Amino acid sequence: MDSKSKPGWGSWLVLGVLVGLLCLAIAVLYVSWDPEQSGAMTGAGYVAMTLGVVATLALGVGLMALMYYSNRSGRD
Repeated sequence: MDSKSKPGWGSWLVLGVLVGLLCLAIAVLYVSWDPEQSGAMTGAGYVAMTLGVVATLALGVGLMALMYYSNRSGRD
């Protein structure tokens, strides 16, 4: 099979489903987010958000580093 062949109907279906889910997420965010009702974020909220971002970045960087290490050492 040629690597530059046209995408099949399955690829278009997956793309359509993902675009639909993105639109649904944006709609839910638009309808449910009311900044005046939710109030300001507390100091604990900022600390929790910072820890979550740092942990997520560390996990991503660590997994990518392991992937590159594994590929270069021939352990795949």
